[in-house]
Amino acid sequence: MNRFGIIRRYVLQAVCRCFFLAPAFLAAQQQYGGTDINALYAQEEFRVGVQAYNRFSFNEAILSFERALSFSPGKPLVLDWLGRAYYRSGLEETAIRQWRSAVAEYPPAAGEALLLNSRIETVRNRRSLLPIAEDGVRYVESGRYPGKSNDMVYYRHPTAVLPLEDGSAWIVAYGSNELVRVDVNGVIRQRQRGPLNGFDRPYDLVRGNDGRMFLSEYRGGRVSALNSNGDWQYYIGSKGNGDGQFVGPQNLAVDEAGYLYVVDYGNRRVSKFDPDGAFILSFGFKSAEFQGFLSPTGIAAKDGRVYVADGAARQIAIFDGNGTYLGILVKTGLTGPESLRFLSDGRLLVADTNRIMAIDVNSAVIRELGVAGNSGVRIVSAEIDRNGNIMAANFQGDEVSVMTRFTDMASGLFVQIDRVISERFPLITVEISVEDRLRRPIVGLDSGNFLLSEKGRAVLEQNFLGAGYRSESADIAILMERSGNTVALQEDLVRAMRDIADNFSGSVVSLVSAGEQPVKERLANGVSVAARGNAGAYTPRWRFDLGLRLAATDLLAGEKKRAVLFVGAGSLGELSFEQYSLAELGAYLANNGIVFHAIILGDGLADEKIRYLCGQTGGEVMSLYRPSGIGGTVRSIASRPSGSYILSYRSQLPTDFGRAYLPVEAEVYLMERSGRDSIGYYPPLE
Repeated sequence: MNRFGIIRRYVLQAVCRCFFLAPAFLAAQQQYGGTDINALYAQEEFRVGVQAYNRFSFNEAILSFERALSFSPGKPLVLDWLGRAYYRSGLEETAIRQWRSAVAEYPPAAGEALLLNSRIETVRNRRSLLPIAEDGVRYVESGRYPGKSNDMVYYRHPTAVLPLEDGSAWIVAYGSNELVRVDVNGVIRQRQRGPLNGFDRPYDLVRGNDGRMFLSEYRGGRVSALNSNGDWQYYIGSKGNGDGQFVGPQNLAVDEAGYLYVVDYGNRRVSKFDPDGAFILSFGFKSAEFQGFLSPTGIAAKDGRVYVADGAARQIAIFDGNGTYLGILVKTGLTGPESLRFLSDGRLLVADTNRIMAIDVNSAVIRELGVAGNSGVRIVSAEIDRNGNIMAANFQGDEVSVMTRFTDMASGLFVQIDRVISERFPLITVEISVEDRLRRPIVGLDSGNFLLSEKGRAVLEQNFLGAGYRSESADIAILMERSGNTVALQEDLVRAMRDIADNFSGSVVSLVSAGEQPVKERLANGVSVAARGNAGAYTPRWRFDLGLRLAATDLLAGEKKRAVLFVGAGSLGELSFEQYSLAELGAYLANNGIVFHAIILGDGLADEKIRYLCGQTGGEVMSLYRPSGIGGTVRSIASRPSGSYILSYRSQLPTDFGRAYLPVEAEVYLMERSGRDSIGYYPPLE
């Protein structure tokens, strides 16, 4: 066909499109404000962009939204969607510029402008995924799990809280001799009362390294070993003064090697047991160096050191794992310390009468995180839950207080409608992610935490279909470094692949060779062949950025628990960020819920840029031959927290034969916090 024929064909196609889409012309004029055919073109491009976004084709969506704006400049709805597409592509600064442009087009007090401003502020202020107590941030009470309501008693005198990965928590109820598991909304989901003779004044609960739990029984003079579900298995120790015996056992700790430490309050000592419950030794007695315990309370163990609080002496002593006294951590600043727990940043979280304190074990600096209730309150235990809150067991008040960062209370929840599936209209399915302001997933929500609406009216037949944190499925993509540094490490590459295969029960979506032009290896050829790759692919011009982008993109349509495992020598080449910057890659991974783990081969050391990506996504840098191996981290991918939720509803909005843009809004509530998002979709053309 000659040039004239090609031009004639496109002209005829355009005329036909205008003829058949004429009914949509008035709607396009109404929505986009145009006075000519540009309004219709803008609507068509916008529709293509929305559909591409819901297919995870973010680059295609960006092009379509940009074209829509070229036909109809400055439209806030299009600018909002363009910002969303840039955000999911990892271009956060560009996304913020689009959202700010959209805000400028809305009336100042419009709900859309307020929502966009909140999103802009949240994205700009995020820093970390780890549930730690941040410097300078105060915690305030955001909710309570009461032990009673009027004449109804749920539990009595809580003494400890053990948060779980799904957002729920075990409450040790000393007064009612039981363990009570509550969800994030305070609803009791499970009770455990022990063997036939029951628990006898349970006091503290900790988790062992193998998933078992240990529960001290103050009046029973023993420790109960429980399975991961809280079912009783066997006793450790008995009443008495001898080796392995107790008089009023209280607080517990488990170190990295699985050894159990028990504060034997009545005997004023600490007893140590191996992971199977066999007695090893006791320590803390009076000596020339140490005055002896007056009233031992909280205990924590880490990095070969054991920290023991003394409520009467108002101090915390330090011992090594063999019970040798090493000195005093803090002598002043505490009123009546009880439980000790380690935060993820290495500081000690201390329950001190009605105060929650954080202590730096290196500098002994004490910082007050928050105050629960008044001076008459007795907080005997405090712990950080999976959503970053402090759960404080108020023994005297018969309740557990939930304390949240003041900044999180002010900013609320970060809610995003990630995807709308409309192929079965009027049945609509929405995927929603819920995070805090630091990109940490909020887990444990259920149907009662969500409200979907259309144009201000609650939807019909809202159903809660699932939550990412409940799923046991996971996907990974493996990225292999094909550089001169890994040519001699091909056996290590094979070993890494075998270790991954032996420990990962989910799906390996792809294995990408990061050469000069990254390619996907054929896993059907076998693990060893795929790991070694093509000899010609190894080059000093290998492209880390393109390989990572390709590997991550393969995960977008898969499971919500997902990760990229990078296997390499540790140092990145000169062309590693030729097309995508480090910040863009980190944002692309984090904004799509993808964790980045790095497996370092040989005796290499991880580049700081690799550590940055791990830190931004909650991943880990691992040496292939480290003593603990890589198996534990690989297995943990399937249990990582996910703030993704799926709901469905039946739409009542008119579709204009599939040409109408239909809005949907999601609101999420959790105690005193809330968040919302508003988006839209196109139903199938009729």
